[in-house]
Amino acid sequence: MTQDPLLAGLAALAAEPPEGLLDRIAARWVRVPGPIGELAVAFTDQGVAYVHAGEGFAETFRKRFGRPLLPAARPPAGLLPALRTGRTSGLRLDLRGMSDFQRDVLEAARTIPRGEVRPYSWIAARVGRPKAVRAVGTALGRNPVPLLIPCHRVTRSDGVAGDYVFGSAAKERLLLAEGVDLDRVRALAGERVFYLASDTTGVVCFPTCHNARRITPAHRHGFRSIAQARAAGYRPCRTCRPDQIGLTG
Repeated sequence: MTQDPLLAGLAALAAEPPEGLLDRIAARWVRVPGPIGELAVAFTDQGVAYVHAGEGFAETFRKRFGRPLLPAARPPAGLLPALRTGRTSGLRLDLRGMSDFQRDVLEAARTIPRGEVRPYSWIAARVGRPKAVRAVGTALGRNPVPLLIPCHRVTRSDGVAGDYVFGSAAKERLLLAEGVDLDRVRALAGERVFYLASDTTGVVCFPTCHNARRITPAHRHGFRSIAQARAAGYRPCRTCRPDQIGLTG
């Protein structure tokens, strides 16, 4: 990577810059292994700001964020475990520059557990914009830190993975590695079943919810909508919250 002109200018200063100045105007970057291959990751003093796979990392970062890049000696604390396990509770993220709506969408996606998926309409309802499904898709497509904020866990209600910043094939590969049975979700959707209920617990869930996966066939009932499930006497799961949306999803 060629030297950034701004960094070259700073290096030419006669006096040392004030402590912390460089971290306020530049980002550090490292290459690390990830679940879909090698990743380039940029981070600032506020946290991880950008995750990129493939070519063109530096150019794309500068165009999007307008910051120069400096190589880092080591990745930020918590990055490698987060990429390995999908758990990011101890990892700081730098989401500056995003709108409130975009941040709300990403924070909603961040709540989806490993091995589960939610439809785009669930995200829209959760952020208080139930009709903004297309805008949700756009916000997820602008996710600067995919894998760390798991936008790959947001799919179409028909079981099709949908678009993804690293490509739909990578999205399916990630979901399969996390234990999501996409073929089953698609088969259920083909039968117009978007929710599964247990007659032993009286609870209705999204099909990939860990509670739904424990329902035995003899006690499993499928529904097209939460309204149908409620009419049959089932209450929405308090874990996966399918009542966030009132349609088929």
